[in-house]
Amino acid sequence: MIKGIGLDLIELKRIEQSIQTNNRIIERILTPSEREEFYTLESNKRKIEYLSGRFAAKEAFAKAAGTGIGKLRFQDIEIQSCESGAPKLTASGYEKVNIFLSITHSNDYAAAQVVIEEDEQNA
Repeated sequence: MIKGIGLDLIELKRIEQSIQTNNRIIERILTPSEREEFYTLESNKRKIEYLSGRFAAKEAFAKAAGTGIGKLRFQDIEIQSCESGAPKLTASGYEKVNIFLSITHSNDYAAAQVVIEEDEQNA
């Protein structure tokens, strides 16, 4: 049973400007293991896409959870890449649900969609 759906869209320029103004946004949005991956990316464009995608995914998750960012913090939500390269989202307090995530980028935007499904074994 679907418990929530969330969608978020962010302009890459907005994230790029935030990094240029004060790069603390990287620390605020990304968990330590996400930052490790971020700093291995070679191009500035790819770093902006990565950070924007993670931002959109975390916002979309908070919307799907029905809390918004505030009750949930960016640091409570982590996105790692599976072996296939697909993103996998985990979040504190949401271990007993299935979370489906899709992230996409264009030249100007990053978007993410999250579906939270009740785990039938834990229902």
